[in-house]
Amino acid sequence: MLTKRIIPCLDIKDGRTVKGINFENIRDAGDPIELGALYAEQGADELVFLDITATNERRKTLSELVTRIARHVNIPFTVGGGISSVEDVNVLLQSGADKISVNTSAFKDPVLVDKLAREFGSQCIVLAIDTRFEEGDWYVYLNGGRVKTPVKAFDWAKEAVDRGAGEILLTSMNNDGTKQGFALDITAQLSQHLNVPVIASGGAGNMTHFVDVFETAQADAALAASIFHYKEIEIPALKTFLYDKGVNVRF
Repeated sequence: MLTKRIIPCLDIKDGRTVKGINFENIRDAGDPIELGALYAEQGADELVFLDITATNERRKTLSELVTRIARHVNIPFTVGGGISSVEDVNVLLQSGADKISVNTSAFKDPVLVDKLAREFGSQCIVLAIDTRFEEGDWYVYLNGGRVKTPVKAFDWAKEAVDRGAGEILLTSMNNDGTKQGFALDITAQLSQHLNVPVIASGGAGNMTHFVDVFETAQADAALAASIFHYKEIEIPALKTFLYDKGVNVRF
């Protein structure tokens, strides 16, 4: 049985880690390099760094920051934000990233997923989907949750996997920052019907929420931000709790 992964997420704006609620009311949460190194030391399985304004501001992810992160972090990390070409990915991987995350650019040009998977391998291509439940279903949002599309999250996830995406990072905008638990229904739908790992994101508030998303929704990994940044939950304690509940985790 594969171990379930715990992944702290560091949303980065202007070189600082930030966190909001429902993608709004952004506030500072610390230095991304210091936090990343701390989480690696505490036993995080992977890290995700997302430059949350890169796409909206039409600029590229800061490769210099990636280089600095790679010097201080000894676990795999994914980088996303403003990535729109093979060249962008090549720069980030050369800078030290293990995987890259694409979102808006891939949705607008789905062939990009084919190109990246062919060039770098599916194992390092993570498709990030920001989704909101409304009108009876989960719909894809773009540009950091600012732009609604008429496409359902499951349909886009399936197409991207067929094109070569090796992992799905699914963020529920309804749950994001609320600490009321993950969106179990849409996470379960993707986990059960796609043949790639699904990372659940948005809504973690206590340790039981992680048990729920692993056991009920069958997620492969759970991503969280503020509960780690503000030390509401420590990663070693979380892993011990999960282990005691029968969840297979790596120590």
